[in-house]
Amino acid sequence: MKTSTTPAQLLFLPGALGRTELWRPLADLLRHPASRQHIGWPGFAGVPADPQIKSIDDLVAMVATRIERPTALIAQSMGGVIAMRLALEKPESITHLVLAVTSGGLDVAALGGSDWRASLQAAHPQLPDWFVHDRQDLAAQLHEVRIPTLLLWGDRDPISPVRVGERLASLLPDARLHIVEGGDHDLAESHAPELAPLIDGFLAGAVARKEAPET
Repeated sequence: MKTSTTPAQLLFLPGALGRTELWRPLADLLRHPASRQHIGWPGFAGVPADPQIKSIDDLVAMVATRIERPTALIAQSMGGVIAMRLALEKPESITHLVLAVTSGGLDVAALGGSDWRASLQAAHPQLPDWFVHDRQDLAAQLHEVRIPTLLLWGDRDPISPVRVGERLASLLPDARLHIVEGGDHDLAESHAPELAPLIDGFLAGAVARKEAPET
């Protein structure tokens, strides 16, 4: 059972490039009083490598050490896989999930997503290859995630198209999908002024899980 439905901290998780700056414009616009932490991946984007971190499992364990009080996870792209793993492993500590253009542990290619892995590895051969080789499928477990979840998608994202967000919304028991017109894979950064009030409302409990049907 959860000890709180109000987050005391917001943890921002980056995508496969480890760009913590992607979330900073939006984080600065949020009015929610919880503290903010931007988590970087060791060996990515100027963060020193850590010999203890060798896999996705190690990243999950690393982030878990930061969750010592009620926490909302706000994650981009492959960071959403880390967030979903934590939601399955530490549900009592996580109050909310905000997932932007993520796979969430689904087979994105089967839902029409373009394969970014080869191009990322070619452009950034110095980066650890944990995300490139990750193929975990969490679809069968997502019904267990009863944490309120806000899914943020762009209608022009070739990497994680809207069908992925729709599939996640159908599998997660307490999820709402918001589609950004003109949004691409960087929508958390490019549409920060639009998304910040939505996230504030969601964290405060003012956003309903599903849009009410028209009568």
